[in-house]
Amino acid sequence: MTATTTPSRSAAEPQTAAAGPYHPTDLLLAVEHVERALTREPGSPAVRALLDAGVDFLFRTEELADGLDELFGGVSQYPWRPLTDSDDVIAFSPVGTVVLDDPAPDSAEPAVRGLLLAWASGDDVIVRTARPRWWRTVEELLRAPGFPLPALRTAPRGESFPGAVVVDVPPLPAVGGAGGSADTPDTTVNARRFRLDCTSGWAQGLSRREYLPGTTLARARAAAADGLDGRVAARLRYLVERARRTPYYGGLDLPRVTERADLQRLPVLNKSDLERHSLPTSHDLSGGDRPSGEVLRSGATAGTPRYIVYSRADWTNMIREAIPVLYALGLRPGDRVINTLFGGELYGGLVTSQNELSRMPVETYTVGGSASADHILMLVRSFDANAVLGMPALLLPVLRAAKAAFPELRIEKVLYGGSPMMETDKQWLRDELGAKVVASILAANDGAQLGYQCSEMSGTLHHVCDDYNLLEVVDEQGRPLPDGEVGELLVTSLQKLEGPLIRYRIGDIGRIFRHSCGCGLSGRVLEYLGRSDGQIKAHAQTMLYADVVAELAPFEVSQVQVEVASRDRHESIVIRTESARPLDPAAVKAHLESKFSLLGSRQEFETDELLFHFAVECLGEGELPRHPVSGKVRGVIDRRVGA
Repeated sequence: MTATTTPSRSAAEPQTAAAGPYHPTDLLLAVEHVERALTREPGSPAVRALLDAGVDFLFRTEELADGLDELFGGVSQYPWRPLTDSDDVIAFSPVGTVVLDDPAPDSAEPAVRGLLLAWASGDDVIVRTARPRWWRTVEELLRAPGFPLPALRTAPRGESFPGAVVVDVPPLPAVGGAGGSADTPDTTVNARRFRLDCTSGWAQGLSRREYLPGTTLARARAAAADGLDGRVAARLRYLVERARRTPYYGGLDLPRVTERADLQRLPVLNKSDLERHSLPTSHDLSGGDRPSGEVLRSGATAGTPRYIVYSRADWTNMIREAIPVLYALGLRPGDRVINTLFGGELYGGLVTSQNELSRMPVETYTVGGSASADHILMLVRSFDANAVLGMPALLLPVLRAAKAAFPELRIEKVLYGGSPMMETDKQWLRDELGAKVVASILAANDGAQLGYQCSEMSGTLHHVCDDYNLLEVVDEQGRPLPDGEVGELLVTSLQKLEGPLIRYRIGDIGRIFRHSCGCGLSGRVLEYLGRSDGQIKAHAQTMLYADVVAELAPFEVSQVQVEVASRDRHESIVIRTESARPLDPAAVKAHLESKFSLLGSRQEFETDELLFHFAVECLGEGELPRHPVSGKVRGVIDRRVGA
């Protein structure tokens, strides 16, 4: 018999590298199945085979996951590892076929460790052994749940396999004392052995590593677009199986996921369900893992806030995925960034951005939402700050005030998120501040980054992050819409496992279509068309549509429509009512002004350059436009998007 390795890739085509059909998360799911069997079926012949061989302690999913994260620099980003100090990646691929030796009748644990890490690397495995039946039992136990795994076969000891990679796995050290004999491995120590194994030379040798200078994570993924469905399917399998641990998803009888198309068989998660089953109201969406990571708070302004838990692995994944996005937005090593994103009461914009920027080779000045014109001018003059990050509603008035105080002010890069920015404001940044980069990132506390703009994108178009947050566009019943049609956005967070989000209706609308961008990337892009859940945002304040309707109840209105518009630095809100009896617009206006600070006459962010106008129009019954199909009145119209 002869086994061969996978041919190495030429230097002329580094960006086309891909790891093949196997993904380490499938191995983790197989090991989790064995781990459960060890607890639930201790008397089964397969489990007894592991126990009798003394290798049961190796089937611990959490420890193996930690090790694989170390081995690949991010198991969820496999088969690439994005680098933080540059916008390059390392690509992983299998070595082909690995040969392991089982020194029967001695312990099988070295060969079992080798098998698990070789399969995680996508390698086929040959075990030279005198106990082939035992290895067949181990294989059947790992393959029982049906997740795709590489090949395993046995051969007589001493047989040669030219072209294959022979790996010598050292045995675990014997640790005596504490109840163990001098020749018995200490299971407390060795349960964490995989993390140490994955830093060793033998484990590193199970994969090829290729440094791809000048190849970004997005370009590497785009070049391997033919493998996207397989990568998404593997991430989706892992997410769904982890979600089954939670009381909420565990009670839904989720279907088995084998391919990407199975996403549409999974239930939609509505915001009301998320709020009812999330902390602090409920632990139903908690997986029961030990506490780690970061906890954020939803941006809701009324009612009980909802808390979003990121495990340590979730948080690390978010940062690993965000840094390439920040590079794509236009940041470069050596930039000096003023971070004005808002932070308070666990709100995540400031916390996430500070963590991401602190790992990049840039100098950051985190001033938060309290940034003033004096802050901007001091940092530009004293530190040569050349970039700024913030939300348009807070950032633009500050920049205009700084420009008025110092007409020579220049900012090279303006990165923003949280809400759309008007095209006239973007042009002002270019004309008045000399900005060469004005780019948007779409993100949410629930699932972090959703999309981003490269230097070639304008308006409301964004590249999507399908390997991280998978986006769908659906109708009101949750049915997928064809490319190019406008609908509600669903988000499936493929790398957030604590508090999982599967087909979560985030309350935004948009359309997705294929696009060949001037930056060289081709694929799906999102045209973001704003909120759909009734949040009315202006001047860094939020007003809920439902609260407006409630306050108008004494006037016996039957329909309410809120329209927000902006033109030439004038922002306006018009509230239109329908009622069977005539209403006095002045009385309605005065009532609303007394109830909502956003609509009141005293505006905290009003300046000579950003004016605010509020009006009320009272219409007769049936005079508001209706949807031609549903007959519904559109509750909120935001004309700022794409203006």
